[in-house]
Amino acid sequence: MPTSNDTFFDPEFETLAPADIRRAQEERWAQQWRYLGEHSVFYQRLFGERFSRTPNLDDLQDLPFTEKDHLRISQEASYPMGEYVACTEADVARLHRTSGTTGRPLILANSRRDALDVAHVGARSMWAAGLRPTDRAVHCLNYCMWTGGFTDHTILEATGAAVLPYGTGQTRQLVTSIRELKITAISCTPSYPALLEEVLREHFPGLQPRDLGLKLGLFGGEAGLDNPDFRAQMEDKWGFKVRNANFGLSEVLSIIGGQTDWTNDLLFHGADVVFVEIIDPVTLQRLPIAEGVTGELVCTHLRKQCQPLVRYRTRDVVTITGVAPGPDGRTAPRFRVSGRTDDMFNVRGINVFPSAVRAGIEAHPDLSSGQFRILLDGPGPYDRVDVRAEAALGLPPEAWPDAARALEQAVRERIGATALVQIVPFQYFPRTDGKTQWVEQVKKETKP
Repeated sequence: MPTSNDTFFDPEFETLAPADIRRAQEERWAQQWRYLGEHSVFYQRLFGERFSRTPNLDDLQDLPFTEKDHLRISQEASYPMGEYVACTEADVARLHRTSGTTGRPLILANSRRDALDVAHVGARSMWAAGLRPTDRAVHCLNYCMWTGGFTDHTILEATGAAVLPYGTGQTRQLVTSIRELKITAISCTPSYPALLEEVLREHFPGLQPRDLGLKLGLFGGEAGLDNPDFRAQMEDKWGFKVRNANFGLSEVLSIIGGQTDWTNDLLFHGADVVFVEIIDPVTLQRLPIAEGVTGELVCTHLRKQCQPLVRYRTRDVVTITGVAPGPDGRTAPRFRVSGRTDDMFNVRGINVFPSAVRAGIEAHPDLSSGQFRILLDGPGPYDRVDVRAEAALGLPPEAWPDAARALEQAVRERIGATALVQIVPFQYFPRTDGKTQWVEQVKKETKP
C-alpha cells in the first residue's frame, strides 16, 4: 500500500541506487534458479546440466532464449498451462488468456503471490502517472479473460483509488456514469476517447469532452502516445493529463513501464521481479543498458511461481533514453518503445497477426479465393481491420454483401477485434511465386 510520501507508491524501492537494485536482483535470481531446477520441466529439459551450478545475471547471456512459439508448442503438448508451468494445480489462483494470436490463445496462470506482485508493480506505474486514493477511476478494457481487464483493475485498486469496473460497450451509459459518479480518471486505450466523442456528438448535444470532469487519462495497449501532437490535442479537448501508464506483456508482467509528469518516456518499474536485457535483434548479443542504446527487450522473471520465463524475447524494440535519477528521485531507467521485430499490429489494444486474418479468410473457400490484403492507414493505433478479400471463383456479385459479413465474423472470431471486409472480383490481386505481402500501407482516399 502507498505510504505517506505522496511522490512515491513504494519510496524505498523507487529511490534505490542501481547497485543496490542489482544486488537484490542477484539474490532473487539465485532463488528463482533453484526453483526452476526443482519445478520446471520445460527449463529442466532446455538447460539440462546447467542446473548443477547457479549462474549470475551476467551468465544469462550463455543461456538460450525463450520464444513465444516455445510457449505455444508447450501448451499444445500439455494443455492448458504448458510444461513451463512450475507450480502445483493448488497454487494456481487465476487464469487469463492472450488475444490476437494465431492458433489457440496462450493460457496465462498466476498464483496469489504472482498476482500480488503484478498489482504492486503496476501500482507504482499508476501512482507515478498521477493516480491517488482520492481518485475515482473507470476501467474501460475488456474483462473477458484478457489480462488488461481484471488484472489491471487490481492494479488500479492497489493504489487505493476507487475503481468502477466498466469494461467495454454501453458507451452512452458510461458517459452518464462518469458524470453522475464524478469519475476523475479513465483507464482505456488511446483510441477509446474518440468513440466517446462520437457518442457525445450523437446523444449528448452541447456536452463537450471537458464537461465530463475527467482529470487523468491512463492509457495503454496501443501505440501513438509518443506523438506529442496527438497527446496535446487530446489534453486540450478533454482537459485531462495524458499518461502512457500501461506498458507491459501479459506473459511477463501486466505493467512494467509507464510515464510520470516530468518525462514522456517510460520508466521501468519492475526491476525487483523482472530482469531486463537489451539485445541486438540481428546478432542477438547483449547490449549495455545505457542512454541511446536501441535493441530488443528480453525479460527474465526473478520472482514468479506459475509460469516463470527465462530470457523471453518480447520482440519489442526499445531505446534507452536515460539511466540517471530523475528530478523526483526515481532511479528507474527510462525507455521508449519504437516498434516490433515482427509484423504484428494493434487494434484497440489487441495484438493482431496477419496470419490470423488469413486463417479467417481461408476458413470460407466457398466465399473467397483466399487472396486478401490488410489495409493500414498510417502508423496506428487502429480502430478496426480493413480487409479486401477476393471473391471465390463463380461467386455472383449479388452474394458479395453476405459473403463480406460472413468473412468479417470469421476474422473477428480469430483476432478478437472488429473487421470490415470488402469483396473484390476474383483475380483482383496479382499472384506471385515469392512471399505475398498481406499488409499494405494506404491513404484514406484509396480505401474502399
